[in-house]
Amino acid sequence: MNTIRTAMLLAAMTALFMGVGFLIGGTGGMMIALLIAAATNLFSYWNADKMVLSMNRAVEVDEKNAPEYYAIVQGLAQRAGLPMPKTYLIDNPQPNAFATGRNPQNAAVAASTGLLQQLSHEEVAAVMAHELAHVEHRDTLTMTIVATLAGAISMLGNFAFFFGGNRDNNNPFGFVGVLVAMIVAPFAAMIVQMAVSRTREYEADRRGAEIVGNPLWLASALDKIARGAERIRNPDAERNPATAHLFIINPLSGERMDSLFSTHPNTDNRIAALQAMARDMTEAAATPQPAPRQADEQQPSGPWEKAAQAEPEAQPAKPKSNPWGRNPTGPKGRWS
Repeated sequence: MNTIRTAMLLAAMTALFMGVGFLIGGTGGMMIALLIAAATNLFSYWNADKMVLSMNRAVEVDEKNAPEYYAIVQGLAQRAGLPMPKTYLIDNPQPNAFATGRNPQNAAVAASTGLLQQLSHEEVAAVMAHELAHVEHRDTLTMTIVATLAGAISMLGNFAFFFGGNRDNNNPFGFVGVLVAMIVAPFAAMIVQMAVSRTREYEADRRGAEIVGNPLWLASALDKIARGAERIRNPDAERNPATAHLFIINPLSGERMDSLFSTHPNTDNRIAALQAMARDMTEAAATPQPAPRQADEQQPSGPWEKAAQAEPEAQPAKPKSNPWGRNPTGPKGRWS
């Protein structure tokens, strides 16, 4: 359902973009808008990940200068069946993280030093599993396209301000069309951009919890990140608000309302969904298993047979309270 909804929102964004071009310059303006959309999408497809990482001053790390962090991402990627993404650190005290890249083969994940310092090992793993879920679902490409189209629509609105009054521009709606292009269309584009982002977060939460194996770890991490984002300002994100929807929690403010104008769902709602998922997993684990087969019907035991006979946990373990310590990046950490 989320995939269908996202596809519908993307189609609405494309139609809106072409409609703005038509309002400004008629059929010719619509064709120009289509060409601009194609050019911007092509550029963003190949370069958006580099731009986002540069905007946030992310530094690539590996198993030598960030051994624990790198090992977490590597282990989660193997569990999810994904290629190992490039791994970045952001020197920022606000706890947060994001993923970018056009596909799983060219993906990157980034976490702030604040995330590694303020969250437990399990919570960091849950956050990175959430970001790998975005990579697996190709959400990063979707959100990049939406953000690019939204920016292009705003650009067309500026064109309308300068050229909309020209009687030779074939504008079939006159001043009303120019007004819509200048004000209403960019506003509508912002709403669609936010709606697309929000449809993907719940699904990434669910899949991330599956990858890491415990929904409560991610629920605890979201609570800490949301409270940290309220207290700690992120200057890089403030300078580049178009990238805010990529982060696991809105880095611009502590958004408390699950409203139309929020780039992310309400954190409490996300936590409640994860807690419900944990209860379902506990109930499923407690369900009585079928009676064992008779000795003469049993097949030779193997590793899967032993795993099936293992007793499930009665309750998912909660995150450990131990922080990462003074140096989350390892003995040769850049910011140790």
